[in-house]
Amino acid sequence: MSAILFGSISVVSDTSEMQRRAFNAAFADHGLGWQWDQEQYRALLTSSGGTLRIADEAQRRGSSVVAEAVHATKSAKFQAAAAGSVLCPRDGVVETLRAAKEHGYQVGLVTTTSADNISALFSGLASVVRREDFDVVVDASAVEAAKPDPACYHYALARLGEDAKDCVAVEDNVGGVQAATAAGLTCVAFPNQNTVGHDFTRASTVVSRLDPDQLRSLAQP
Repeated sequence: MSAILFGSISVVSDTSEMQRRAFNAAFADHGLGWQWDQEQYRALLTSSGGTLRIADEAQRRGSSVVAEAVHATKSAKFQAAAAGSVLCPRDGVVETLRAAKEHGYQVGLVTTTSADNISALFSGLASVVRREDFDVVVDASAVEAAKPDPACYHYALARLGEDAKDCVAVEDNVGGVQAATAAGLTCVAFPNQNTVGHDFTRASTVVSRLDPDQLRSLAQP
């Protein structure tokens, strides 16, 4: 293996419930009277895109909503919460980053979330996990198509000068796994607390913690 690519901010730190609470707070701010409980939110995470989820909810309820505005409020609330919290890296993340440095392989954070969300993640993690630990950080501004389109992975591989067959991606949602495998990467599913139980059959394996030795062994020969 020559590179490991983390596919979302919730692969690094499980912010999924923080995201759900930010959606609900945004709904309240916009006077919508909506609430997504954990069961509903888990079902919604089988598809990608917060703005689309809001638009679909409005259509289901027969409501007239500017989904982009509601999502912008949600993003601001999430960013404030993440940057103002002491976030914890997920099990094995720090060890995997350390192993990458020791063994000389590259590391990427390959998302189609906003640059501001990524900045909030690193603020919340402070010195535990730093932006400088990653050789490339990809956000929504880098490519036109969001996951499950593989464009972000093609972009990251080109930036790193790596071949997909030599790299492993780690994803926490179905759309991310689809993007990684479509780009030709071996993909490990690392579900967060709200994607546990989703259909990760496209992934090479499903894990509850990251093990750098296991990741190295999964790279295609």
